[in-house]
Amino acid sequence: MEFLNNKNNKTTFINCYSVFLLNGMLALSIGSLLPFIRDARGLEYAFCGLIVSLHSIGNLFSSFFAGTLPVFIGKKKSILLFNSFYAISYILILFSASNMALAFAFFLTGLARGATSNFCNTAINSLAPGRAWILNGLHAMFSIGALAFPIFLTILTKNNPSNWTYACFFMLAMGVLSLILYFMIPTTDDVTNDKTSSMSSMDFIKAPLFHLCTLTLFFYLCAEQGVIGWLVTYLKDTGILSASKSQLSASIQWTAILIGRLLTAYLSTRFDRKKLIRIMSFGLVLFFLVLITGRSELQVMIGIFGFGLAMAGIYPTTVSFSGYLIKDYPLAWSFVLTLASFGSIIMPSVIGRIADTFSIYSGMCSVAVAVIIDFIFIWLLTHYIKKSESSLS
Repeated sequence: MEFLNNKNNKTTFINCYSVFLLNGMLALSIGSLLPFIRDARGLEYAFCGLIVSLHSIGNLFSSFFAGTLPVFIGKKKSILLFNSFYAISYILILFSASNMALAFAFFLTGLARGATSNFCNTAINSLAPGRAWILNGLHAMFSIGALAFPIFLTILTKNNPSNWTYACFFMLAMGVLSLILYFMIPTTDDVTNDKTSSMSSMDFIKAPLFHLCTLTLFFYLCAEQGVIGWLVTYLKDTGILSASKSQLSASIQWTAILIGRLLTAYLSTRFDRKKLIRIMSFGLVLFFLVLITGRSELQVMIGIFGFGLAMAGIYPTTVSFSGYLIKDYPLAWSFVLTLASFGSIIMPSVIGRIADTFSIYSGMCSVAVAVIIDFIFIWLLTHYIKKSESSLS
């Protein structure tokens, strides 16, 4: 960890990890809040699917523009602008009765989430390019925030479901805190003078690695957003779990993701990353089947925990495979995030439409397609990496 000997690097490391924890709370709160918002406003499944997709659309927009806007206004101003949307979104959720305003609020949470992902992944990767452990550690912080919010929400709403609004006030405060932490990150706010040099190099599009990483993340995000966005609603509306246990299931899933990311961060320094991600791909398929076929509380909880554990390291490990591609081409990560984000946009709406037409169970079953395809692309990606490494040796 010699890169932490530099004071600016150490401050960047600590603050990026801190804001990513808050990002986990802020971004993933929408899945836990969705059943309360749906009940309070009498929303249909299709509209719920739409607003979850709008979160992902916002994520897509900022994934690209948060990577290009710094060229014109500087990194600091860019991330502060995008991150301010968290606070604005919760103000809209709290004080507006309009469904259009609600939809716009979910869009804004996506804008803030995508910018944070772009900024922190790029900043941390630049400290230690290609090291899977540091990226898994970063995403472990996201998991801590994501698992903490459902517990907090359950405590607030156990006796009175209308208390979910208090959680929104808390998240509003967390949005303001994340702005303060971003302001403290030591990054230049100078506008790049040579805009053409940083934006014209698109050679990464020719690289097979770019396409394999993008497709792996696309189908991973289909599965992740499909399950995370709809899990609580699915368990509650099918009656498999009670309302309070449905909320706690989200925390169980994110506890598993946290354990998985910490475990992957540790194991990736000792074992071949290719073998690790292949094992994860097997677990992803197996435990999703357990989750979707489970009818007892124990079966469902095993499926939730196993699925979270298996999916934990797929995203950061895939990013680590593309570490030097991202470092060599400033726009590469923006394009990877932008294209992959279509997966998290499409899947929630697909689930919502199927749920309205057939049932919420049928909607959740559709995620199996994304899980199986992602399994295939993980194996294609690792085969390519192995082949590339052999040619260099």
